[in-house]
Order: sequence, then C-alpha cells, then structure tokens
Amino acid sequence: MAIPGNLLSAATESMDPSPTAGWRPRQNSTISTGAGGRNGPNCLLMRSSAAGVMSVETISAYPVTAGQVYQVFADAAGADQPERIGLNWLDNSYTNVGSVTWALTTSAASSSWHRIGVAGPAPAGATRVRVVFESTTTATNKINYLENVYLGPPIRTPGNLLPFATESSEVAVGEWTVLANASLSRQVPPFTWSVDNYTAGGHVLAITATAAGNAAVLATGGPRVTPGQEYVAYAYLQPPTVASNCWIELRTFDAAGNQISADRSTLAAPASTGMYRQRASAVALPNAASASVAVGMDGAAAGQVMRVETVVLTAAPPLAPGSVIPYKDASFEQGVGDWTRVSGAATIARSTPWGTAGLEGSYSLAVASASAGTTVIRSGRRPVSAVADENWRASVSASPGAGTFDAVVARARWWDASGVDLGTTGTAQWTIPGPGWWQLQADGAVPAGAVEGAVEVVLPAVTPGATLYLDRAALRHVLPLTELTSHADDGYVTLVFRELAVGQLMSIYRITPDGQRAAVRGPSGLIIEQPVTSTTVTLEDHEAPLGTPVYYRLETRDPSSTVAATRSTGTVEIDLDRQLCWLKDPGNPQRNVKLMVQRAPDWERPIDQAVYRVAGRRNAVILSGVRSGLEGDLAIWTRSDEERAGLHLLFDPGATLLWQAMPGMGVSDMYVQVGQVAEARTGGVAQEPWRVWTLPLVEVDQPVTVGVGTAVSWTWADVVAEFATAADVLPTFATAEDLLLNRR
Repeated sequence: MAIPGNLLSAATESMDPSPTAGWRPRQNSTISTGAGGRNGPNCLLMRSSAAGVMSVETISAYPVTAGQVYQVFADAAGADQPERIGLNWLDNSYTNVGSVTWALTTSAASSSWHRIGVAGPAPAGATRVRVVFESTTTATNKINYLENVYLGPPIRTPGNLLPFATESSEVAVGEWTVLANASLSRQVPPFTWSVDNYTAGGHVLAITATAAGNAAVLATGGPRVTPGQEYVAYAYLQPPTVASNCWIELRTFDAAGNQISADRSTLAAPASTGMYRQRASAVALPNAASASVAVGMDGAAAGQVMRVETVVLTAAPPLAPGSVIPYKDASFEQGVGDWTRVSGAATIARSTPWGTAGLEGSYSLAVASASAGTTVIRSGRRPVSAVADENWRASVSASPGAGTFDAVVARARWWDASGVDLGTTGTAQWTIPGPGWWQLQADGAVPAGAVEGAVEVVLPAVTPGATLYLDRAALRHVLPLTELTSHADDGYVTLVFRELAVGQLMSIYRITPDGQRAAVRGPSGLIIEQPVTSTTVTLEDHEAPLGTPVYYRLETRDPSSTVAATRSTGTVEIDLDRQLCWLKDPGNPQRNVKLMVQRAPDWERPIDQAVYRVAGRRNAVILSGVRSGLEGDLAIWTRSDEERAGLHLLFDPGATLLWQAMPGMGVSDMYVQVGQVAEARTGGVAQEPWRVWTLPLVEVDQPVTVGVGTAVSWTWADVVAEFATAADVLPTFATAEDLLLNRR
C-alpha cells in the first residue's frame, strides 16, 4: 500500500516491479531485485563490489523548500553489516548543498526487517534532495536490503499536541530536559515495526541512568490545555534488560509554570525486551494552563538504558461517544482507576504483564475469585446531565480467563444531589460463550433526580479460581438497543433493534409466558438466519397474540461461527375488546380488519376413512388417514360500509389469514383459509350498514416464506420529489395500496 504523502513514486517506494526503475548504484555497489519484500513482493538488493563503503541513491532528485523539515524512513535488513540512510541536498544544478543529513548507523546488523530513518531541515540554497542508503563492508559480495521507503514532510500522529521533535527523535534530542540522574542521546537499534506504522522512525530517545537510583526526563515546551478536558499521553518504552520500573507521566502546569499534577502509568513489561506502548491519562485541573510528558526509571542501576519512541499527548479518545466514564476508569491502562469492590470475595487489579489481556490498549481489569460466589464491583461516581426517563446505557466488555463467571450483569447505579442511592437500571444477564471479547450492556430509564451515575458489574463466580477480564467501560445517553411499542387500536407491535453488525446472520423470535417461541415475520418471510443489511432493524409484528405478555429475542452470529450473541427485550401486550376479533393477512397487514363476532364456530375435524365390513365378523375394519385440523363457520358483523369494503379487500387474494381473539373466548390464534363467503343483511331499513357474514374456516399451517409487503426506502418525500401534483400520481398507481407499496 502506498505511503500517504510520499514524494517517491510507488515503484521507488516499494521496489515493485523492480528497484532499477527508481534507484541506481552510488558507490562500490550493484543493485538487483530481491525477494521477500514487505510493501509488495520485491525489495532492493545492494551488493558490494569490494570492501569499503557501498551505497545506492534515488535516480530522481525531488523538489524541496529550504528551511522546511523533511523526513526519510525505510525498512532495511543486512545479516553482515549495519546500515544508515540519509538526505543528499542539491541545488538546481544538482550540485551538493552542505553535507548529507545522515541517520546514525544501526547499532547492530540484523537480518530481520528493521526501521531506519532521519529527518532534518533543507539547508539554504537546497532545492532538491536525493535519498541515499549506505553500508560499510569488509569484503566483496556483501548484501543489504532496502524496502518501504518514504520521503516527504514528517508523518505525525493525528491529534498530537507535541511537536515533531518531541514525538520523534529523528531530528535531535533538543526537546527534552533531564529531571534527575540521566543523560540523553539518540540511538538506532534494529527494531522491527509493522510495515504500515509510519510514525515509528529509526532513531529512539535513549535515557541512560548516570548512577544507581531513579532517572527521569521531561519534554519541554508543552502545549496549552483546556481545564476540564481529559488528555492521554503515551509512548513506546523499551525497559532495560535488568529489572527496573519504567513509567510515563502526564504532567500539568499552571500559568506560572508550576507543576500542579502528575499522573503516572507504570509499565508491566513482559520478560522479553521490546517496545511497549504505555499510556497515562488525566483531566486538566481548573487552574491548568499547559501539559507535558515525563518518562523515567525507578530503581535503575548505573548505566541502564531505557529507550523511548513515538511520544504523544492528545485529547482522550472517546471510547464510547458521550460516555461520562473517564479514560482511566474505562481503559485501565494505568491501574484500576476509581473502581472498587462493593461486595463479594473477588479481587480486582490491572492485568499483568503488558499485553496479557486488553481490548482498548494493552491492559484490562482482572477480576479473580478464589472461591465460588457473587462479587459486585463499581466504577467511580461521575456527574451526569440526565433527564428523568432518558435512556442511559451501562456497558463493559468482558473476556474469560480461567474458570467460569455466569449470568454477569452490567448495570447503572444512580444518586441524587444529596447522595441518596436511587438504585440501579438494567438487569440483563449475560453468559460469556467462549474466548474473545464480548460486550455486556444494559439500557434503562434514568430515575428522577439523578445527578451522579456509575457502572456496576455483578459477577457470579461459578468455579473457584475463576478469572474474568473487563475493559472499555461506558455510561452514556443513547437510543435504546431495543424498543417495543404496542399499537392496540391497530393490533400490532413495533419492534426496533439498533446497533447491529451488517453481514451477520440474525433470527428474531417472539416468546410467550409458557416459553414457546415463534419466528417473527419480515419482508423475506420468517426471520431465521437472515443476513443483517442495516445497523437498525424496524419491524411490525402483526402476528403477536392478543392479551398475552410477550417479549422478543434477537440472535446474531457471524456466518463463520456457530456461536450466537443474544439480545432480549422487555414485555409488551396488545389489548382488544373481547367482543371483537382480528382477521389479518400476514403478507399484507395494511388489509387487516377488526370485526365484531356474532358466533364462534362449532368445530369439526374431518378425517378420510375407508370402512370394510368382513363377512362373519361383527366389527368393521377401518383404515384412517390423519385427522384434519379444525373446520367451522365463523359468524361476524361488519358495522359500516368501510368495514365491509375492507373485508372484501382482505378476501380478494384468497391468501392464508390469521384469526385472532382475546384469551378466554375458547379459541386460539389460528391460520385459516376462508371458503365461500356469505354476506347477508340484518333486516330493517335499506340504509342499515350492518351486515352479517358467514365465513367457512379451514385451519392451515402458518405460511413460512410469505414476506411482509413493503417498499424499501419509499416514503412520502419520494412521492413529492417525483410527482408535481396529486393528479400526476393517479395514472401511475391503480390503488392507494399500490401507492403505499410502490407497485406501479
């Protein structure tokens, strides 16, 4: 992938299809195409013609502006000798201007890809620059490799408030000052970075303890900060080989330059020596005017070296938009923050070592329970600007360690202005199905008077020695994950599921108090293992039973997995006058009609039978088929011409219908086919609108593949945009229903 902003061509950057398109020998070398590149399949192979300095350079010289800082970096490898890279400044006549800006030579040869680089200002008179790459060898036919080369303005971490000379050590170490017991230098160890980590350069800041004890340095010229704003500082740290505590601090200062806070985050380094990103966060105090970053070692031995790379100070990232939980409580990068154990036996601590478990960053909150039992933990209390009955969500992500925690609850707890506990919202219980990170969350209406809130997690340990990791906690005002609305007058439930993952498979079930579940119908039939095409799914369930509390369950899974995530709603109920019933078309709910019952059917259950009377036997031999479902005549009234027209519209397609009545009326919801319909007057004057209908019903199976008729993305706004007047609509659509469904 091309490096953004690179002045080099793609071929010169990646060496594909051949390095000879953009590079040439400069001194004592030949070049050819090497295999095993990182940025494409090829790389540049530089081979020495004799002992001594060998080098290559770009064929082109690229325009530069004097005084502007330019950066070059690349990935290099060489098993026999170290290397360096540089910027060769030229004028318009291609004459050298000043000296080459060279990187320090890599501290050791390495056959693994490692980063080299340097940056510096173009000197006065320079109008062009070439990239040069060299190595000093003791023999002929020695090889070095080059790949993934960038030339251009310095690549910065987006949002970094520190200058480039602090973020990176590619120019110098002048943006740092010693606080205690340290000397500063630059080094180029052969570190391997990911091929697309463009903010990592070749040079690192080396902090050497001048004597045994604590060593520390501070970035100078820190940026201005806004009181009340939360900030995060981070850097890559390489600890010494001998154990010592390495740390990073986010420090703030008042307008007079006096330090007023220091929030430290200590690296829990693994046994291997590498670069580890460590983060610290803090909210700027009311009198804070500026901030900076300090790094150091505690308990260092004389001569120990800690290396630092990519130093960043930035506004804290929103782990969840609108969350009131600060970064230190949400991410656990510098400890447990303000989390406490409310009850139970489990202990809480930051996970260790670095990288053991972490979703956001390199650490998480490790909950460990030596015995079975329930533990409740809670974040610090945070001010909230909430209105009573607003929907707020408490969430945290969990990953299983050892043993089992089951029926975990993430919920919100609230307090009023006097500190009175107003209780909790959110009671959903979560089973963690297996390895990986799983988001646990619960929505609830904020109680009246709430001015503070916290995330609370209930952790029932099933097995002794159980461990669970938590990360990315949040408490925020959001639209509900699920939303139910009962429309009793129209006999249906509106169902909304939000924040779905497009591309997953979903199933949606309606569950009654007896535990029976039935799939809910959508535009493509019953929703069982159907692909998610939108982050929000809105449905109208016209087949929900009347007078019965029901809830809904969403199951989603990745197509490549058999593990399903589940989400359940609250309960909802549809009421209806007991003298009335519904006749519904599952595929065309706009045709549903509510009718008054005159008389429920007297049911029959036909059966096909063959009777054989055997001579000499008293009893006949009877062969029977399977007994059919219910059959009978339903007598109903229509009370207006509108009801009568609606009933005719319902019957016209001859589709399978759903007949529903309230519980206690001696009938159950039933899918039926309606036979020859009889419509009769009730007597009286001719103007009397009431009619009595006899509907021969035959029980049938629920239609599975019938989808709810709909016109996706067809709204009244589209009608107005397409048609100038109502008269223009009439020739296009035969009926109002055709207009509703965009059937032309």
